[in-house]
Amino acid sequence: MKRDRERLRRSVTPAVAMLALAVPPAEVRAQDQALPEVTVREAPSVAERNQLPATSESVTAERLADTVNMVNVEDGLKYFPSLIVRKRNYGDQQAPLATRTSGLGQSARSLIYADGILLSALIGNNNTSASPRWSMVTPEEVERIEVLYGPFSAAYPGNSMGAVVDITTRMPQTFEASAMVQGASQDFSLYGTKDTYQSWQAGALLGGKAGDLSWRLNANHLDAQTQPLNVVTLLQPATPSGAGTPVTGAYSDRNRLGQPIAVIGVGGLESKQIDNGKLRLAYDFTPQWQAAYTIGLFQNDVHSDVQTYLRNAAGQPVYSGNVNINGYNYNIGASSFSSSSGFYRWDQFHVAQGLSLKSDLRGDWDWEMSTSLYSYDRDELRIPGTALPGAQGGGAGSLQSLNGTGWGTADLKGFWRPQGPQGAHQASFGAHLDQYRLANTTYATADWINAGPGAMTADSRGRTRTSALWAQDVWRFAEPFRLTLGGRQEWWRAFDGRNFSAAPASDVSQPGLSASKFSPKASLAWEVGRDLQATLSYGTAYRFPTVSELYQAVTVSGVVFTPNPNLRPEKARSTELALERITAGGRVRASFFYEGLTDALISQNSTIPGTNVIGSSVQNIDRIRSFGLELAAQASDVGVKGLDLAGSFTWVDSEIVSDPNFRDASGKLVDVSGKYTPNIPRYKASGIATYRYDEHWSGSLGARYSDRVWSTIDNTDVYTHTYQGFDSYFVVDARLSYRFDRNLRASVGIDNLNNRQYYLFHPFPQRTVVAELRWNL
Repeated sequence: MKRDRERLRRSVTPAVAMLALAVPPAEVRAQDQALPEVTVREAPSVAERNQLPATSESVTAERLADTVNMVNVEDGLKYFPSLIVRKRNYGDQQAPLATRTSGLGQSARSLIYADGILLSALIGNNNTSASPRWSMVTPEEVERIEVLYGPFSAAYPGNSMGAVVDITTRMPQTFEASAMVQGASQDFSLYGTKDTYQSWQAGALLGGKAGDLSWRLNANHLDAQTQPLNVVTLLQPATPSGAGTPVTGAYSDRNRLGQPIAVIGVGGLESKQIDNGKLRLAYDFTPQWQAAYTIGLFQNDVHSDVQTYLRNAAGQPVYSGNVNINGYNYNIGASSFSSSSGFYRWDQFHVAQGLSLKSDLRGDWDWEMSTSLYSYDRDELRIPGTALPGAQGGGAGSLQSLNGTGWGTADLKGFWRPQGPQGAHQASFGAHLDQYRLANTTYATADWINAGPGAMTADSRGRTRTSALWAQDVWRFAEPFRLTLGGRQEWWRAFDGRNFSAAPASDVSQPGLSASKFSPKASLAWEVGRDLQATLSYGTAYRFPTVSELYQAVTVSGVVFTPNPNLRPEKARSTELALERITAGGRVRASFFYEGLTDALISQNSTIPGTNVIGSSVQNIDRIRSFGLELAAQASDVGVKGLDLAGSFTWVDSEIVSDPNFRDASGKLVDVSGKYTPNIPRYKASGIATYRYDEHWSGSLGARYSDRVWSTIDNTDVYTHTYQGFDSYFVVDARLSYRFDRNLRASVGIDNLNNRQYYLFHPFPQRTVVAELRWNL
């Protein structure tokens, strides 16, 4: 405890100094209403409308237009307190969200919704296939983005233990039309790769209202070229050797463990074309009842290329074979470049649908019913099975399919105000049902570019289902106090699990699992003064294992193991004390938070359950403890009219308390208690200054910082500035806009203005210029 108090003291001092300068474009609900661009038609936020007991931050579309180079919808979260979206390029389909106490590899510890449609891919808990489906929403649709921190509301599943992101899109009240074009150019330099990568995007929106029917139709196309996502490396042998064909062009470096490596090229040079289409209809049956239907279509076509640095004596590129690099012998396999991280084709077509019925009776009762479906109609990754350059023309390979994967949700909510809308009690309750289906099959194919699937070589599939009942009551038992009590009872099942492998041979039908958990919630808000409020909140949350975690197959020394059938849900006990002051000129908030996590679901090297074999698999880690401080502030018209400052600072101390089963690469048991929790930076900060010179000109300058993170449980990744390392970074962004009139606006911006070169496992974008032109009727 003495060490913890000293850490807190050292961390609070720079935080307070930082807040004196500036702080997030994410405003509380009251501040959103005070901004000049907000109109009387703006709907209340989710937290305000449902009186949810959680710290929340939000930002409007008007504010985003002034402050953020927003190419994809996840860019809108760039300056929210404590949040990091690992967006590697435009249209990235592997962009997980990190929160206060959850890292970039824990996508199942947050929830992302758009108009009630779940975009979180809770088929897994990783930063690849389980990343949120951000691309189902385009920036033109957005009315507001809101974030609720922590699992303090009984209305949300336990996956809210990190945060809930709620994206609200707008519905036209009169006929409207808009169009936009964007262009981006990135100059990139890394090892032997020096190139300019360009992207462009165009979108259009039509909408209107005819009597009781309102409608919106929008379409978007993105054509993007990306910097390399991966670096091809070889671990340097222990001793020199003269064997192998001499080649030149390699670069010497170190891997994340500090071991010497040879860098021989890059992969994941993606060229992608993404198309979105969305139709949303709303019908007012009466002034008090409205139904809405949404259907969204998403298509993605990716061609990924590679670049080898190696040349033989004749100057020809080398992709594979037995070679000699600077006196060391290496054997480069065909899959070094021909792989799912290097040279591949990816074809996706997804469909999302949502249907809702809501009341606005303005009396004792209100009701809300909603359902959503998300379907991977086509999701196929094609990979060559032979070495380059021959694989460029086709040949044998594999086809990895997620066709048929998807999820569905259904919710019924009631709102009861026994003493009326302004009464002492504001109760809410509901029922929830969800189901997730994983269908992950790999086939051999005679021609990896064009041929259909051949023999099945691997298959992983299964389902999970959760049903829940919940209730909570907001009770103003005295004038300055508001007490919220709630609880959520969940029943969870996993079933239909199967793992198949042709070589090595394995075919296992997994046993079913079930669990029943109750999560209590409590929050006490005290209006200390006219502009100061203190809120103490507690929430228990259970995050049930995902299909991918449950039915993960592990191959060790040519043998397939299915280690998983007994994973337990991870349990978070979360507490937050928030102090918030809101004045006419701005706001400031300090949140002290704590999370005790038991049975954490993390992949680690250990004895595979039920065997004496050492391998890496998802397992329950006994205990993880995290606590910290989040500061956020915003001020308008600072010094001069039109100058707004906003920003945030987060300090987190997260460490493993107990993990008795971890083993190092040699299989030796290692005590990792006291080690930093993987993927959680100790420090995060952001700040942005926005100046509106007049009704035409506006500009912003923002900055984002994150401390380095450890990605290994035993904290052995000591070298960060390398492929698979996690650097610290300080990035500056700028934006300048000119509004010709109420219909036409032009903007130009620069992301990573200071050209910081850094890795978050992958190489991240360097200085990028973004220009856009937007027209509104």
